[in-house]
Amino acid sequence: MTPVRCVGTNLGHRYRRHMAIAQNYPDDRDELAAWLTEQGKMKLPGSLDIHLMELGDGSARMSCEISEKHLALNGYLHAASIVALADTAAGFGCIANLPEGANGFTTMELKSNHLGTMLEGTMLAEAHMTHSGRRTQVWDVVVKAEETGKTLALFRCTQMILYPASD
Repeated sequence: MTPVRCVGTNLGHRYRRHMAIAQNYPDDRDELAAWLTEQGKMKLPGSLDIHLMELGDGSARMSCEISEKHLALNGYLHAASIVALADTAAGFGCIANLPEGANGFTTMELKSNHLGTMLEGTMLAEAHMTHSGRRTQVWDVVVKAEETGKTLALFRCTQMILYPASD
């Protein structure tokens, strides 16, 4: 097995490259929801069939119908499928609630407690911003089974708010 080689990077350069994209976020919330949905189609949310249901003031709701691609080798729901749904809900919510002058974010930390599983049906994620600062936001997400209301996971993440680089 070949070992993984880690090479230093200039993270500031990488964030500036991505922040240029963020400057084009629509101001209207409905337009933003449509833009996020379209942008997500060829990214992870689209690959996992994650759908935006609602984008609110300090909140976001998303869904994901479970299929074979969401399962682990043991036949149960893969934890990463739940985390992807929760993190996407928090991320979309963060974009919709960026402070004035901000043009992006990156996840600093995330934690998930997995309390249950399911083999079929639809997962729902309800994200709520619990802290809104100039430099950080904290989002709590509850992921449940739509059909039963059973809680599958509790998720929390801290987002670092990004601003344009000053020259």
